[in-house]
Amino acid sequence: MSALLAVAALPCGLLIGLLLGALGGGGSVLAVPALVYLLGQSPHEATAGALIVVTVGAVTGLVCHARARRVHWATGTALGVLGTAGSYLGSRWSAALPSGVLMAAFAGLMLVVAAMLARRALRERRTTGTPAVDAPGEATGAPAATTPLRDPVRDDLIPEPVRDRPAPDPVRAPVRVSRVAATASAIGLLTGFFGVGGGFVVVPALTLVLGLEMPVAIGTSLLVVLINSLTALGTRAGTIALDWPLLAGFAACAALGSHLGPRLTARLRPQTLATAFASLVTVIAVVMAATAVPRL
Repeated sequence: MSALLAVAALPCGLLIGLLLGALGGGGSVLAVPALVYLLGQSPHEATAGALIVVTVGAVTGLVCHARARRVHWATGTALGVLGTAGSYLGSRWSAALPSGVLMAAFAGLMLVVAAMLARRALRERRTTGTPAVDAPGEATGAPAATTPLRDPVRDDLIPEPVRDRPAPDPVRAPVRVSRVAATASAIGLLTGFFGVGGGFVVVPALTLVLGLEMPVAIGTSLLVVLINSLTALGTRAGTIALDWPLLAGFAACAALGSHLGPRLTARLRPQTLATAFASLVTVIAVVMAATAVPRL
């Protein structure tokens, strides 16, 4: 591996961190292609190394979201702990697969991620397209009596009655324990098998299954990603030789990007980021599939 390729891969680490911090997940799917195609690592080395990049990025992003009080610690810890078994099994299964099969499966995963992000962007666009309200259930076209505030994450106008209201409990309704456990296990399985954080699954699960608001779901997902990544790393420890100097630089860029990610959401709408990222992931997935499938 040349030093030029190593330097060229650093912006990828920055982009991965940005997406982790801004969207709560998804950016980690870029780590494996970058490590394989830019840095010449084997698929098994890349999926293990990606876990380190994801872990460092998740820690930095989690700190930023925690300062903004956008992390539901109990929910994130429960999902992370419930997903440890899946993460362990995923790591074992991944090590037993041939490299070609692993990369072809990863290309399929990237297409699924792109579809989920595109759907999420469409849902967010529909949500933010609703008229502003002065009170719950009362739409109005008249300007507010006071200067409106903007939500720093979604860039939406915050109605006056909501501003002064104490933050509600993000979890509003009871859910089935079996459904939560199954979701957590699937997330852990993805993390261990592919070396990804699984945030692209965690965020929809937290919003649709557990009823968390989107900003809180993004911050909480990083806690789940962190727990699952540490479990998968512990399972693979000592089984694969890693290029630690290279991964340190890659992870440092991811940490910087993850620190800047929450600030990016204050300037750009999440659906804009999700749409652009979904397009990028689709292109990379098609290229990976065209390379890996003929080798099966």
